Amino acid sequence: MAATEEEPPTIDHPLLAPGVLERRLYQLRLAGTACEDDTLVCLPTGLGKTTVSLLVTARRLEEVGGTALLLAPTKPLVTQHAEFYREALEVPDEEIVVFTGEVSPDDRAQLWAEATVVMATPQVIENDLVGSRISLSDVTHITFDECHRATGDYAYNYIAERYHGDADDPLVTGMSASPGDDEEAILEVCENLGIGEVEVMTEEDADVDEFTHDTEVEWERIELPDEVLAIRDALNEVITDRLEKLKELGVARSTQPDQSQKDLNRMRAELQKLINNDQSEGYSGMSVHAEVMKLRQAVTLVETQSVEALRRYFERQRNQAKTSGASKASQRLVSDPKVREAMRKAESFDELHPKYRKTRMLLAETLGLEGGDRVIVFTESRDTAEALTEFLNTSFDARRFVGQGDREGSDGMTQIQQQETLDAFRAGEFEVLVSTSVAEEGLDVPDVDLVLFYEPVPTAIRSIQRKGRTGRQSEGRVVVLMAEDTRDEAYFWISRRREKEMESELRELKGMASELEEELDDAQQSLSAFDAEASAGGGGDGGDDATESANGTAGQPGLQAFAPDDDPDEEPVEPSETPVPEGEGIEVVADSREMDANIARELSKREGIEVRLETLEVGDYVLSDRAVVERKSTADFVDSLVGGDRSVFEQVGAMARGYGRPIVVVEGEGLYEQRDIHPNAVRGALSSLAVDFGASVLRTEDEADTTELLAVIAGREQDASDREVSVHGEKGAKTLGEQQEYVVSSIAEIGPVTARALLSELGSVEAVMDASEAELRDVEGVGEVTAERIREVVGSEYAG
Repeated sequence: MAATEEEPPTIDHPLLAPGVLERRLYQLRLAGTACEDDTLVCLPTGLGKTTVSLLVTARRLEEVGGTALLLAPTKPLVTQHAEFYREALEVPDEEIVVFTGEVSPDDRAQLWAEATVVMATPQVIENDLVGSRISLSDVTHITFDECHRATGDYAYNYIAERYHGDADDPLVTGMSASPGDDEEAILEVCENLGIGEVEVMTEEDADVDEFTHDTEVEWERIELPDEVLAIRDALNEVITDRLEKLKELGVARSTQPDQSQKDLNRMRAELQKLINNDQSEGYSGMSVHAEVMKLRQAVTLVETQSVEALRRYFERQRNQAKTSGASKASQRLVSDPKVREAMRKAESFDELHPKYRKTRMLLAETLGLEGGDRVIVFTESRDTAEALTEFLNTSFDARRFVGQGDREGSDGMTQIQQQETLDAFRAGEFEVLVSTSVAEEGLDVPDVDLVLFYEPVPTAIRSIQRKGRTGRQSEGRVVVLMAEDTRDEAYFWISRRREKEMESELRELKGMASELEEELDDAQQSLSAFDAEASAGGGGDGGDDATESANGTAGQPGLQAFAPDDDPDEEPVEPSETPVPEGEGIEVVADSREMDANIARELSKREGIEVRLETLEVGDYVLSDRAVVERKSTADFVDSLVGGDRSVFEQVGAMARGYGRPIVVVEGEGLYEQRDIHPNAVRGALSSLAVDFGASVLRTEDEADTTELLAVIAGREQDASDREVSVHGEKGAKTLGEQQEYVVSSIAEIGPVTARALLSELGSVEAVMDASEAELRDVEGVGEVTAERIREVVGSEYAG
């Protein structure tokens, strides 16, 4: 009688479901470290990083209590984590909640108060923190999944800073299979998340080795047919011609079509300098540069994707060139004889692209000859994902897997569609998943027999993530398709070099926890800056409440710096000692669409300022019942003068009808150097805003300057003037005449100037309502179109 295989031991814990988690020594060791310190956990894909986080969460909930928060960059990944936690954690399912943008803000606030574990995308938590809907004070463990994203302005950084400042007993776990391309990048992630310990496991570790399998990496060189090369060469000739023009302007050093992105960025910067110096050549050169970028995209598609992808791209360019707002670059592109010839060649190409042929052959080998069950094909292009899925479905059962939204002229997938597709793939309902980058990070895709890169990716992180889809439970295979003598080869070798560098850096980082803080750049924010007590130090007399770690960005003075009794000879206040606004609390209402800027985030970090996010009908920031602010960059301001959905005059007119103190903040340099508009036209617009609409027009240097200005105005309005915030403007503050102007100006959005003219001529609101079109046209400033609009609004039956 054959012996039965012994079940592996499982982990016992009061908050873990019995028999669910296999006992793996390396996971227990990693979790042990992560329970004691803020830790970056580096573990190869497929070896259970989420299990490590779960073990830490269970221990913290048992020993400390509070709430646990797990953040993941995509909605499918958040849903996957929630399913795993509900299965493995002995917590009622209703207390493990999922936060995405599809859950309303009011519902999120209530769910947060009742939850034990929250799974969320970082943007949602960031918005709720900025809008003061949630507090991190009771969060005892926060996990940043795919934490290599914690760079730049990504939401992880803001959340981590708020967490270390607000939480009573914080603990951070960062998780990634690929935290950065080099030591500097890895240390940046640690710094941004407030991490002081790095734990690395590689496939070479004895504890890990028994749970991994060899993954063979192959690369297949693809020779492009002459017809495809002819299309590419025709496009490159046009690129060379355009680079000749840029060389004549002195910005291009070479006319070779394979310019590096660094050189192209340099050219653009030099063209911008010409524009800033009011040289017309800069504008024409920038248009040529835009054409070069479009042509390079076309070359990339025909070289690395398919002729079908190029055809779709050409079609979009043709449609774009026909629109009323089409750029000259788009119009020249589709009308150039050589480009049109390339288009014709692409339309007439009816052979099978060699990458398509090779893909079909590899799938036939894996799924047919070798008896495999599942294959993932990764591609950079959504167009290719759609076309390739359609092609493969003639021989296999294939489905696409793409992100949400609409890019490249292609419909995306909803979160429900994504989840249904993954569930079906796991269940074996189809055998080939054709995916864009959305499936690269962390998703629990079932172990596959082959991962096929339709094209190489030039970053180590993405390469590692993609390869981690195979070799989890058994030996897997990775194949990379490379079109010969194209950027495919360059990207492949760049990725291989960076991947080896990352592996080397990770090995060096093992056991370096004691040295980590010394490695951090002193010029950047140190880990101690996250410590509220350390931030409040410095020998001042403000006590623990004097400052907060998030009290503004470096070099920005607080509100007290504007007080009359400031000593001009006094030493400047250090950022960590910046005084906070006084008073019982200042409120700023920010339009939720302003989250692309950092202003609301920075204000929300400050002691004494509470930010509320709403969808405002007028303005970007409401600072009191009479003060509303419309913020525009210099480029946006000039753009609003010459077009757009709503001109700046309409926006400010709407503000003036609801608020007594409309304010326009114009942010940035070069106001008179934007586009090809005479400076006097810009000055005229500024004058009109001030004189005709009664708006204050204020200039700021950048977002930081705007942040300080808003804080000062809000403080003066609410503290000094004792005014309250109202998103509906002043109540009962308008005179009878102002109320009459308000009623008339709202008709067909004719504005305050025309409203005053109508009332002056016709005498009353009732007379305006009763006036005929002819009588309306007799009023100065009212033309035929405006008169028709007024009569249509006043005389038509209500169509509610």
